[in-house]
Amino acid sequence: MVDQIAITRTVRVAAGVFAPGHLGELTQFIPFEMVDEILAATRRTQQRIRLLPARVVVYLVLAGCLFAELGYGQVWQKLTAGLAGLGLAEPSSGTLREARQRLGSAPLRALFDLLRGPAVTTANHAVRWRGLLVTAIDGTMMSVADAEAVRDRYRKQRGNHGGAGYPAVRLSVLLTCGTRSIIDAVFGPVSTGELDQARTLARSLRAGMLLLADRNYAAADLITTLAATRADLLIRCKNGRRLPVITRYRDGSWLSTIGTVRVRVIDAQISVTTTDGIRTGGYRLITTLLDPHTHPAGELMKLYHRRWEIETAYLELKSSILGGRVLRARTPGGIDQEIYALLTVYQVLRTAMTDATDSQPATSPDRDSFTIALNTARDQITNAAGVIADTVIDLVGAIGRVVLAHLLPDRRIRVKTRMIKRSNSKYQARGPNIDRRSYKATIAIDIITNHCETPAGP
Repeated sequence: MVDQIAITRTVRVAAGVFAPGHLGELTQFIPFEMVDEILAATRRTQQRIRLLPARVVVYLVLAGCLFAELGYGQVWQKLTAGLAGLGLAEPSSGTLREARQRLGSAPLRALFDLLRGPAVTTANHAVRWRGLLVTAIDGTMMSVADAEAVRDRYRKQRGNHGGAGYPAVRLSVLLTCGTRSIIDAVFGPVSTGELDQARTLARSLRAGMLLLADRNYAAADLITTLAATRADLLIRCKNGRRLPVITRYRDGSWLSTIGTVRVRVIDAQISVTTTDGIRTGGYRLITTLLDPHTHPAGELMKLYHRRWEIETAYLELKSSILGGRVLRARTPGGIDQEIYALLTVYQVLRTAMTDATDSQPATSPDRDSFTIALNTARDQITNAAGVIADTVIDLVGAIGRVVLAHLLPDRRIRVKTRMIKRSNSKYQARGPNIDRRSYKATIAIDIITNHCETPAGP
């Protein structure tokens, strides 16, 4: 005799053929009404109710990003797994492909434009420094399908041994450092450089923001463009760059100019001490924050380390979500659709995570686990759970509760740039002599005051 128990649950979803159109609990961030309004605005609402209404196709494309390892037929099975008994049809792969082509990329772009922006948080220390919203900008490459239609727009990159790899897309993002939420993004062929994409992203910079960027963005004309937005800048530049000294300050920084923009220059030696020894390197930063009393050089040098938040965001997009896979779309329009869907999914996951830590003001968003949130969101889709909010609003939700139950330890100091402890591949991606151990580290910053730069002319 085996004891038995029956478990029943109630699932609330849209009626009829609209039932598969959901993202589990994430539907509460992208509700039916929002999608319907976007479809109407982009003129993609179906003229008659089909097996696959346009609203359902939007959620299908978004869910495809959460299950990047699956074909769209299997993604459909994930959307309908928790809807047993509704008698839903199972469309063929060809039907799903035609539905995505009818939808196009415009609704996904409009959805991303509606949802992008810095996630709201009460923990101002996590996103602001001395009243300024801390942001970062950088670019990355994403591989796309090696299809003839794709190669007409996206060229292949040269391989390590003279061969050709996959065609590539260049993606640049303007990011909120504290929550890693996306303020704006732009992508295109690799023939469009990072600096050109940065000029486009300048449209989203505002007074009250502080932009962090690496040495690639220290070009004089770009600094002029970025400074014209009235956002403040903190950008690394080459140590040997000759900059005229106008005024020296007591904190070791000095006033100079780049193009027509007045900047403050900070030179420092940064030493990282681990059980493996001491590593020291020189850093030169330029900033439009000209007052050394309100924005001390030492604090700015420490703050610049937060630029690495954007590298972590790219890791979450390309490794955690995509698993290092090539984008599945095989046409330029399909690539546009897929990337906007990917950015949208990333953004709502980040919003759910921020809502969770915001419920506990003493908890830093740095301690959220993106992998935990991603896998919990996948489970919610499979179970069709939390699709429609109850009358009592749950601000944290199932995703947030799991995130809070599995908080990460405090962030460790980065010792090496752009390095992972272990490759996902069985092959050594960067050679056999890479030290992949993890160290406890302390950091020391010494501002250099004995500059030998050329004084400014009369």
